[in-house]
Amino acid sequence: MDKGIENLLSARKLLKASVEKSKSLALSLEKTGPRLEEINQRLPSLEVAIRPIRAESDALTSVGGHINRAVVPAAAVLKVFDAVHGLEKSLSDPQSDLVGYLSVLKRLEEATRFLGDNCGMAIQWLADIVEYLEDHNVADSRFISGLKKSLKNLHELESNEEKGCLDGGLLEASLDRLENEFRRLLSENSFPLPMSSPISPDENPCIAPSPLPVAVIQKMQAILGRLVANERFEKCVSIYVEVRSENVRASLRALNLDYLEISVSEFNNVASIEVYIDKWGQHLEFAMKHLFEAEYKLCNDVFEKMGLDVWKSCFAKIAAQAGIIAFLQFGKTVTESKKDPVKLLKLLDIFASLNKLRLDFNRLFGGAACEEIQNMTRDLIKRVIEGSCEIFWELLVQVELQRHTPPPGDCGIPRVVSFITDYCNKLLGDEYKPILTQVLVIERSWKKEKYQDRILIGELLNLVKAIEINLETWSKVYEDAVSSYMFLMNNHWHLYKHLKGTKLGAILGDSWLNEHEQYKEYYSAMYLRESWGKLPEHLSREGLILFSGGRGTARNLVKQRLKAFNEAFDDMYKKQSNWVVSDKDLRERVCQAVVQTIVPVYRSYMQNYGPLVEQDGSASKYAKYSALSLEKTLEALFCPKNLKQGSFKGRQMSGKFGNGVVEQYPNSPTVK
Repeated sequence: MDKGIENLLSARKLLKASVEKSKSLALSLEKTGPRLEEINQRLPSLEVAIRPIRAESDALTSVGGHINRAVVPAAAVLKVFDAVHGLEKSLSDPQSDLVGYLSVLKRLEEATRFLGDNCGMAIQWLADIVEYLEDHNVADSRFISGLKKSLKNLHELESNEEKGCLDGGLLEASLDRLENEFRRLLSENSFPLPMSSPISPDENPCIAPSPLPVAVIQKMQAILGRLVANERFEKCVSIYVEVRSENVRASLRALNLDYLEISVSEFNNVASIEVYIDKWGQHLEFAMKHLFEAEYKLCNDVFEKMGLDVWKSCFAKIAAQAGIIAFLQFGKTVTESKKDPVKLLKLLDIFASLNKLRLDFNRLFGGAACEEIQNMTRDLIKRVIEGSCEIFWELLVQVELQRHTPPPGDCGIPRVVSFITDYCNKLLGDEYKPILTQVLVIERSWKKEKYQDRILIGELLNLVKAIEINLETWSKVYEDAVSSYMFLMNNHWHLYKHLKGTKLGAILGDSWLNEHEQYKEYYSAMYLRESWGKLPEHLSREGLILFSGGRGTARNLVKQRLKAFNEAFDDMYKKQSNWVVSDKDLRERVCQAVVQTIVPVYRSYMQNYGPLVEQDGSASKYAKYSALSLEKTLEALFCPKNLKQGSFKGRQMSGKFGNGVVEQYPNSPTVK
């Protein structure tokens, strides 16, 4: 019994222990449930991860070495790529620390070159491993396909011509910032150069040169080194040319050069733009000796390490874009204008300006880079020389053509006469003679002919001789001798007075000049005798007996003679009131001679016989003038309506000067 109870107790104890153990197991199972659920959820992804690997363990062991050899260089490339992006913060602004920026940029260039040189190799090694995995069935086909697609994308990126993608575009962005810094340095240190006003009219304008500071040039050269190394030189030159060209244009804009754009159709003749031609020479000299000279030196300073051809090409672009072409084109426009004598002087001015700057043109614009400027300059010089010579040699023909035009109606100086005398002296003056001589020498050399010293003088003497012939011809055109005398008196005096003491007068000689003075005296006397000298005849005293019985007869004779005098005087005055004696001294002498010829005779006549008429009721009809009024009337003769003498300045070569002429009189002196 006791033994049975003991067994029951043991069984009870065992059962209780089992129940406790079951409870504990149930609790453990309850806690393990979530973990199993988690494992259950991870099983699909684990399955996907291990699915590509289908090989046996031996095959996996053998492929490991191949994978390591490919992955190690690929990892090195990735390491460099990470280093490249570590430089990005140091390449944000070159202005604050240009030296440091350039140093970091150089490291970036080296890293980029490393990536460029090794990326392809790493990709090829990875491709070899993928091919090995595929050949040995080490991995699932879908996995292999995914690897191939990734490698293809890498290969396309690596083989792209724009390899900036290797560094994420950092190098290109850094170089862009460097270009911007180059532009900033250039722009902030480029200032227009003003053309100073000359102290006196004869003083040449000048400026104080203002080159870029040495420190700025050194920075620009350092930037150039990096940009050139990265094949950005052309862009750099483009920036330089743009900024410096605009700087020169700004300097020129201050000079108001709108006239350079004028076309031939916008002006009638050279005289209308004469002031612009004078300015053109001054402005061209300023541009050449200061603006373009400064640019020439600066191009050499900035680009000297790039070579002679490089910096000269850069300067050529600046000169062409800044305005030298416009200067040359204006000169060409002048050569294309209508021909007239004034144009010859202006063409000589243009030649003088170009000749003065000849050495500067040859030095600044020499070389192949400035071929366009050279060609335009040579063409302009050729046009100037040919145009000058053409006008010069046609002058004589044009003067001879004037012979067929009518002489001036006022018996004054024909325009061609006054013009040619002044014109010849200008051509013989110190300003124009050396230039014209040089032009004629060049023209003769082009024709393989030798220039003779007497060619210029001879041609000018021919002009004077043609003028003399013209005067004789014109003098025969006038309807009466008195007009002809007045015309010849005026012109012989003009030739004498305006050529005496001049270069042309010295060449013609004192004998020639004195002959013209003598002819002036001769025609002056003839004029006075044949015109006003005939009026005193009307105041004859013959038959005038003042005794009481003959007073009535005397009164009638006085009336008749005063009436005849008045009519003759009025007719002569009316005819000559429009005549002109331009020279003041000659006019005063002629008027005084006329007064002395008439007034004393008239005064004496009126003093003696005036009372006979004055007592008559119609006295005013016969005693029309007092001696004083007569004198004042005669002294006012021959005054020019305006004091401007005519010239054929501004007329076309084929145009007419317009003059105003008689029977044959003693021949005038002629040029021997």
